[in-house]
Amino acid sequence: MPRPSTPARYTVSTAYDPDNIFGRILRGEMPAHKVYEDDTALVMLDVFPQSRGHTLVLPKAASRNLLDADPATLSAVMPIVQRVAVALKAATGADGIRLVQFNEAPAGQSVFHLHFHLIPVYEGEALGDHGKGAADAAEMAGLAQEIASRL
Repeated sequence: MPRPSTPARYTVSTAYDPDNIFGRILRGEMPAHKVYEDDTALVMLDVFPQSRGHTLVLPKAASRNLLDADPATLSAVMPIVQRVAVALKAATGADGIRLVQFNEAPAGQSVFHLHFHLIPVYEGEALGDHGKGAADAAEMAGLAQEIASRL
């Protein structure tokens, strides 16, 4: 069976804005509870989590989302997403991990820098609404260290 060709990237109607909050975090202009960082990506806890341990993986390459991302960026970041998911599940004791990624506002994207949500799921516990309540900073700092220690 032949391999599908690499799709052409979507031409976004709105250009990437480097002053989005994730761009500012990547440049060190805003604080974050960092779990991991290398030349490819920054991994941090979501300040407004849907569950305990909600983690974000931000590629460092500039793109709005999956639709305009360089395929090489996607190839480089997905092993990081997987590695963090394994560490996150172990660190939180979650029963599962939900991977979510949004593309453009109608699909739920609110920060226009490509990022992947890793959301721990706990049996019998409903996920909270994203963006509805900030997590405790001290708990986040400890959890970020715990996840990092399992990478």
